[in-house]
Amino acid sequence: MAHTLFIVKPDAVAAGHTGKILARIEAAGFAIREMSLTRLTVDEALRFYQVHEKRPFYRDLCDFMSSGPCVPCLLEGGVDAIERLRNLMGATDSRQAAPETIRAEFGTDIQANAVHGSDGPDTARQEIGFFAARLGWALPALR
Repeated sequence: MAHTLFIVKPDAVAAGHTGKILARIEAAGFAIREMSLTRLTVDEALRFYQVHEKRPFYRDLCDFMSSGPCVPCLLEGGVDAIERLRNLMGATDSRQAAPETIRAEFGTDIQANAVHGSDGPDTARQEIGFFAARLGWALPALR
């Protein structure tokens, strides 16, 4: 069983969409193994998104992710969990996301796009580890 990280971002939490988004995740066959309501500090967001530190949007993204509560989740799915989640979320820019995707329905643009999901197995392990250490999640053997 593969695992991945999923986050309901501050814009979607503030808009009251958390429950609807998590229902979509479960309806798509994902099991939520850990979940927390938390608020990242700017320093935590800078560490979490460090892979983007040389990109022009890095600081704005980190300021946005620390602007309010978010809901990180450890998801369990089939061997193709990461790919299925990415397809369910839709394109990063909500304005370009396919209809019926989470970002098309709940996001507004490239930053306030409602959700985050790991983009590959190595990233998933790193991102899950970040929140596990911060929030005390019990971790299964990750694949």
